[in-house]
Amino acid sequence: MARSRTKVRSELKNTAYEIFIGVLSILSILNLVFVYVFQSDGALQLILSVMNALFSLIFLGDFIYRMATAPSAGRYFFRGFGWADLLASLPFPQLKVLRVFRLLRVVRLMRDLGPRTIWNTLVHDRANSTLMTLLLLGVFVLQFGSLAILAVEGHAEGANITSASDALWYTIVTISTVGYGDQFPVTNSGRLLGALIIIVGVGIFGTFTGYLANLFLGPQRDAEPSSEAAGTGPETTSASATNDATAAGVAAGAVSGAVTAGAGAGADPATTRSVAEVDARLRVLLARSEETSAELRRLIADAARGD
Repeated sequence: MARSRTKVRSELKNTAYEIFIGVLSILSILNLVFVYVFQSDGALQLILSVMNALFSLIFLGDFIYRMATAPSAGRYFFRGFGWADLLASLPFPQLKVLRVFRLLRVVRLMRDLGPRTIWNTLVHDRANSTLMTLLLLGVFVLQFGSLAILAVEGHAEGANITSASDALWYTIVTISTVGYGDQFPVTNSGRLLGALIIIVGVGIFGTFTGYLANLFLGPQRDAEPSSEAAGTGPETTSASATNDATAAGVAAGAVSGAVTAGAGAGADPATTRSVAEVDARLRVLLARSEETSAELRRLIADAARGD
C-alpha cells in the first residue's frame, strides 16, 4: 500500500506544480482557438506565436522532468500519455491539440485527493503555491498585458508602443523590473496597466529570490548552532553546567524508578539482586549529581556577590 502511494506521488508531482501545468495547458488550447479565429489580426498572431513558443519550452521541460523522475519511464511514456506530452511540446501547430492530455492529470489529481485535500496542501505548502501562482500570473500578464497595452496605446497620439513587438518588449522589460525606458505608455490607461505589470514583476522576482534563498540557505542556517543560544560568558557556562547536572540527576532518577518498577514485575532472584545493585548505584549517582548542582549554585551565588 505504501509503495502504491509513493508511486502515485511520483507520477503526479507537487500539487501546485500540477495545477500550474494544467492551467497553462488550458490557456495554450485557448490560444490555438484564437489563432484560427483571428487569422486576419497580425499583431494578435505574433503575440500568440511568442506565447506558444514559450509554452512549448515549458512543456518540453515538463516532459523531461517527468521522464527523469517517473517510477517507470516506459509506463509514463506509453500508458501515462508521455508520448502526447512530447509531441505537444514540438513546434508543430497541428500537434498542440494533444496538450489536452495534460488536463487528464489535473482531473486525476482532483479525483484522487479531493478538493479539500488539495486546498489544505496548497495552504500548508505556501512557498511552492505562492511561487507557482506568481509564475502563472506572470504568464497571464505577459500575454494579456501585451494585448491590452497594444490596444490602449496602439493608436494614441504620440504613442511609441504601436506594434506587437513593441508591446511584448515593453511588457517583458517592465515585468522584469529592468525598465530601459525606450518604450513607455503615454495614456492614463496605459500607465495604469504599466503600474500593474510592475507590481506583478516585483512580486514574482521577490518571491523567486526568497524561494531560492530558503532552498539553498535555509537547511544550512538551521543546522548551524547559534552562539547567542549556546552562550559564551562564564555565568552562562556555569548555568548550562548546572542545568546539565540537574538534567542528569532527573534522568538518573527516572531510570532508577523504571528499573525498580521492572524489578518488582516478577523476575528471578538473581536478576532481582542484580537490579537492586544497579538501583543502589543509580541512587548514589543521583545523590552526587544533586550535591554537584548545589555546589555549582553556591559558587555562582558567591561570584555574583563578589561582583
